Order: sequence, then structure tokens, then C-alpha cells
Amino acid sequence: MSTTSSDSPPTVERSAPGLRASGLTSIRGRIRRRLLLTYRVDARVAREVVPAPFRPQLVDGSAVAGVCMIALTELRPGWVRPRIGLSTENAAHRFAVEWDEGDVTRAGVYITERHSSELVPVVGGGRFFPGVHRRARFDVDEGGGRFRVRMSAPDARVAADVELTDGWDSSLFASVDDASDFYRVGAVGWSPRRGARGVEGLELVSTRWAVEAARVNDVSSSFFEGLPRGAAVIDSALVMRDIPVAWRRPDMPRP
Repeated sequence: MSTTSSDSPPTVERSAPGLRASGLTSIRGRIRRRLLLTYRVDARVAREVVPAPFRPQLVDGSAVAGVCMIALTELRPGWVRPRIGLSTENAAHRFAVEWDEGDVTRAGVYITERHSSELVPVVGGGRFFPGVHRRARFDVDEGGGRFRVRMSAPDARVAADVELTDGWDSSLFASVDDASDFYRVGAVGWSPRRGARGVEGLELVSTRWAVEAARVNDVSSSFFEGLPRGAAVIDSALVMRDIPVAWRRPDMPRP
């Protein structure tokens, strides 16, 4: 199967600063499974969704958006030892974005909505740590390299059926490595604050980065289906598994 991986200095488990908010000095965990479902989106439509100071990041004239469906384990404050923590299923609808800081252009993602299977992210998100979450139900059937994940909530639904493959088929990225590099650079996620008072951010940090190519059997999203007809088309999928991670608060975007 097509894979790409790379290692970085082991900073997460030893000294990554983590999230600093309301008494939590760090948040750590492990990605058990992450599906990165990529859509090609009409740039004009994406500009209507993404707020200033962000703008859609374009590839071949199209915006890049998608759904991140992520299963986390060992989710805990940084001082709690590994192998203990919360397990959650989560989904985030996102747009790849860029913004200017002086003469430097930064890249990340703007997250329009987040959903979680557990109450802790729903209650604590936007209060004790950045990222407002809504409660959702997840149904998961995975094994043998195939992943079927369904999310349903009063305000949204997602259904994904993908499986690992040796091939690669994408109109946005020429190779798995290109797609992997694109997502790795966009590790900072911005989302609306509770009460829509500006944005708040989380940066994903990991000691290891590895993705696998997946074939899309079927994907649907009420968010993307709610855009103008034909504006969003599923493009490709990546899978990540068994990745140690931490989260920290990035600097706020500034002019």
C-alpha cells in the first residue's frame, strides 16, 4: 500500500509546551485512527465560508477542504502518565487556509464545526481548552484495512467508507507525499470561539508523522452537500494510525 512517513525530534513526550489554558498546561494523547477526507471546493464558495484574516489556500485554482474523522486514545492532561486517559471519536469540517503576518505567509486550517462522541470535549471545549465541540453519535466498523465511520448529530452528519490501497488517485495532489506534506504544514487549526467572539487555535505536534493512501468507496457530508450544487467534490483520502500527539496554543494571527 502507498505510505509516507517521517520522524521529527522527539519533543512531544519530553518537552512540547502543550496547551496553556485554565489550569491545563498540556494536553496529550494518541491518534488511534485518523481519516483525512479531502474535497476540492470552488474557490469563490470557499471565500464566502472562510472569515478574515484567513483566505482559502488554493491548489490548481481550487480550495482544499475536508473532514477529519479522528479516534483518540490516552487523551489526558500532560502530567498524567500514558496509557491512562479518555477515548473519543471526533469529526471536524475544515478548510485549508493561509494568512499574512507581515511579510510572512502562514498556513493552517479553519474549522467550521467540531463534533465529539464524549461529553468532556463538549463541556470543556471553548472553556478549559480551545475548540468548541458539539455532541454526536459515531458508529464505527473497521478491520482488514477498511474503515466505515458514521457520525450523526442534530446539526450534521458524515458517512465515510474508505480502505487502504497501493494506488493513489487525486486531482489535487500528484502523490501521497505531496498530500502528506500539505497536511503536515497545516498543523494549526483555527475555529470560532464560544459565542462567535473571534477565533481560537490549537496546534497539533507529534514525534512522528505517517500517512497511508486510501481508496474512497463512499463519502457523504451534510456540510459539503449544503454548499451550492457542484461546489464541493470528494477528491481523496489518507489514513493515519497509532501516532503520539500533543496540542498547544499557537500565537494569534496578527497583521
